[in-house]
Amino acid sequence: MRLDAASLPADLRRWLADHLPGVGCAIDASWPQRIESRVWRLEAGTTAVYVKISPSPESHKRETDAYRHAAAALSREEAPRLIAADPALQAILVTALDGKVVRELPLTATVEAQVHELAGRLLRRWHDHAEPVSPQARKGVMASMDNQASEASACLDNLNRHLTGAERALVSEVARDLPALTADLPLVYLHGDFSPRNWVWNAKTQTLGLIDFEMAGHALAVQDMIWLSGAVWPTRSDLRKSFFTGYGRELTTKEHQALLLLTTRLAASYLAAGLANNDQVLIDRGRNALRELARTHT
Repeated sequence: MRLDAASLPADLRRWLADHLPGVGCAIDASWPQRIESRVWRLEAGTTAVYVKISPSPESHKRETDAYRHAAAALSREEAPRLIAADPALQAILVTALDGKVVRELPLTATVEAQVHELAGRLLRRWHDHAEPVSPQARKGVMASMDNQASEASACLDNLNRHLTGAERALVSEVARDLPALTADLPLVYLHGDFSPRNWVWNAKTQTLGLIDFEMAGHALAVQDMIWLSGAVWPTRSDLRKSFFTGYGRELTTKEHQALLLLTTRLAASYLAAGLANNDQVLIDRGRNALRELARTHT
């Protein structure tokens, strides 16, 4: 929605005036499923930028840190640059990438494969640029693994009659094995929300960019692949191949097993949520993923 810049919060307008004079209009670019964050695309003459209000001080710091990581790991065509940040306002001002968000773009099969290969390359470079790991990071990851194992156990109870024997066994494996399996896997700095809605495709230059770093932080490398593994790869093994061609290495045995179990947990949650809310898209996504995961695991 295109708005007059005067509709922005007054304290935000005053702050923006110091960094981007002459803002004429603001386009609400907030993600509907993340209502606690507000994002606007701003235009001042021929200059376009994005301003975001983070949902919390912790989120604001996490994202500003991630923009510094992006500047070191990726080029200006591959990731936005931080222009200014204000902790008091929880505001972040960044450059805009040229191109369009990949999600739901009508790409040919050839271009789609190219995009997924480039996505793999971007993610590998993002992961390979090391950041200091805090003592709390490992504790946070293990707490997350414990929680996901518990969620898988709950899904197993709720979905029992909707699962085949092989699918039931796989969800049981998540509940039983996930925390121990992941206990000694190395941590990397994640993007945290790595999916086509955060990829920007520039058809003119044939380049791919990465946006939205609100969920960045240390975790297991495969955690940046869970969405693709659960929502895309079950029916598009060709795109999995393209992605790992770009990523430059296959997963280790433990990483492969961890991704399998983490994706199984996600697929089970898709199915449970879909059945609870009569959402056929989630039902189909969960069933397709569980079917394929169980097939390849046996």
